Amino acid sequence: MANHPTKYLLILLVFHSIFFGFGIRQSRACHPTDREALLDFKRRITSDPLKLLHSWIPNKDCCTTWEGIACDPSSGRVLNLTRPGLYSDSDSPVDTSLSGTLSPFLGNLSSLQILDLGNLKNLKGHIPSELGKLTNLRYMFLNSNDIEGSIPSSLEGLSRLQSLYLSNNHLMGPIPKDLFKKMTSLSQLWLAENMLSGSIPPSIGIMLELRYLDFHDNNFSGSMPESIGRLQNLLHLDISKNQLSGPIPGSIGNLSNLMALDLSNNRLSGSIPPSIGNMKSLEFVVLSDNALSGPLPTSIGHLQRARSLILENNNLSGNIPTTIGNMAGLNAIYLSNNTFTGKIPPTLSRLENLLTLDLSENRLSGPIPPQLATIRNLQDLDLSSNPLSLRTIPPWIQQLSLFRLHLRQTGLVGQLPGWLSSSSLSTLDLSDNSLTGKLPGWIGNMTNLSFLNLSNNKFHSSLPHQIQNLSLLSDLDLHSNMLSGRMTRLFSKAAGFALGRFNSIDLSHNNFSGPIDAGIGNSTVMGYLGSLILSHNPLGGTIPKSLGKLGYLQVLKLEGNGLSGEIPEELAEAKLLGTVMLSENSLSGKIPEGILNLKNLKDFNVSSNRLSGKIPRHKIKIPVSSFAGNPGLCGAPLAPCKN
Repeated sequence: MANHPTKYLLILLVFHSIFFGFGIRQSRACHPTDREALLDFKRRITSDPLKLLHSWIPNKDCCTTWEGIACDPSSGRVLNLTRPGLYSDSDSPVDTSLSGTLSPFLGNLSSLQILDLGNLKNLKGHIPSELGKLTNLRYMFLNSNDIEGSIPSSLEGLSRLQSLYLSNNHLMGPIPKDLFKKMTSLSQLWLAENMLSGSIPPSIGIMLELRYLDFHDNNFSGSMPESIGRLQNLLHLDISKNQLSGPIPGSIGNLSNLMALDLSNNRLSGSIPPSIGNMKSLEFVVLSDNALSGPLPTSIGHLQRARSLILENNNLSGNIPTTIGNMAGLNAIYLSNNTFTGKIPPTLSRLENLLTLDLSENRLSGPIPPQLATIRNLQDLDLSSNPLSLRTIPPWIQQLSLFRLHLRQTGLVGQLPGWLSSSSLSTLDLSDNSLTGKLPGWIGNMTNLSFLNLSNNKFHSSLPHQIQNLSLLSDLDLHSNMLSGRMTRLFSKAAGFALGRFNSIDLSHNNFSGPIDAGIGNSTVMGYLGSLILSHNPLGGTIPKSLGKLGYLQVLKLEGNGLSGEIPEELAEAKLLGTVMLSENSLSGKIPEGILNLKNLKDFNVSSNRLSGKIPRHKIKIPVSSFAGNPGLCGAPLAPCKN
């Protein structure tokens, strides 16, 4: 949720300006114990591409000539060891690395206040337990390295620590149960992106000065400790992407200064506590991808500073509270994939700053309140998969400046409304409805379209030639209609200089006729195609050899197309292919060895054809059913060849 590298660099620059001022007033030479500790660290470094430690020469004074070192002028003891992999040089960021391990002798730097070896990428091994002797340490940055093992329990003695950054390593095991008991000055705790496990210790509630707490992307389990509610100075709380279970503690409502809350991607259950309404400083509320149930508390309306409300993929139920219209600062609402019922609250129209409204995959009933027409800044509206019984797209929607409109499975019938031709939509999804009639020629006027999904409707016509005008169109899904005619004009449509090349095409389960153009793989607009699905159309003809020129193609489905001839060896030149489905045709000849041994191949099916010969050796496991219905085929996984 935060821009960690930017925040880290700003903190680093402040420390650099404060502590390196000591270099001007040096009087005592570097203490021999500290010099030896630093040299031992240097000896353990095996690679230093930008020579971060080049100035660390044994016969030079570490306090005055070694870069990254600052000392106390009265004692010659090292106060600051700063050699990060991300730093500023002449106002431009520099990104480098060190390879090696941490020296246990760093624990002898008894006056050290700052240890910054963050973002060096390749520091390996364990955190030495001797670092627990650094009782004067205020700031420890070991983030973004390759450090493994557990967090040593000896660190619990660092009672003066203010910032602890251990994120983005390979740390494992539980947090030592007493780690936080003496860390009463800690304001920043970053343990994210490791493999830490076990429960979050209740002693976390002792750190009353804590401002930032980030444990995201670990394997923490158990419940959230009730003591977390004592951290009333907390501004940022992120425990997302773990395995926490049980309820959100009601004490969380005590975090009245919290600005960002992310508990997503856990296994939290129970209802959202009404005390959430006391967290009036919240700007980001992210509780998605859990098992939360029950109603959304009406107190949610007290969060008037909130900009994002993200509660998707839970089991929340009941009506969406009308108080949601009091959350005047909202830019984005994501409530999809829950079980909300009742009407869409008209009070949403009060949210003048709203850009995204996603209420898809619920049980909301229609009609859509026309008051929503007043949300003039709305760009993205998704009401898909709700029993809205719309019958037609409400005409007032054209008053909005929408970029994306999703009304999949909302009960639409009849023909496409003509006012769509003058819209500025870049994404239109009206799939899984009962729309009928011809694809209108005016669809070619929707020149901003990049994504169009009209699949699983009842359209019956050929593709209008105006579809070639959609120069930005990159994803097209028209599967499961009654469309007919040739597909040729689609593969030769206009395209922008950098945009409008196809990413995906799905025209399956229609009545399109063939054959497939022999030069389909030579078309400029197909150059970045990742998925081509034309199955179950009466195409006839052969598989074009030029498909092998589609260097980005990952999915090819040509099942039930009445294709004949051989499978072209050239298909193996499409190196990224992972899915090749050619069943239910009249293909003959042998299976090309190169196709079966494509590096990324995972799904392959040539059943119900007229193929013959020995199945080439292949590394991936392909079931018998994928070769069945070809009497002339033999060899594993089918029966051995007789000859």
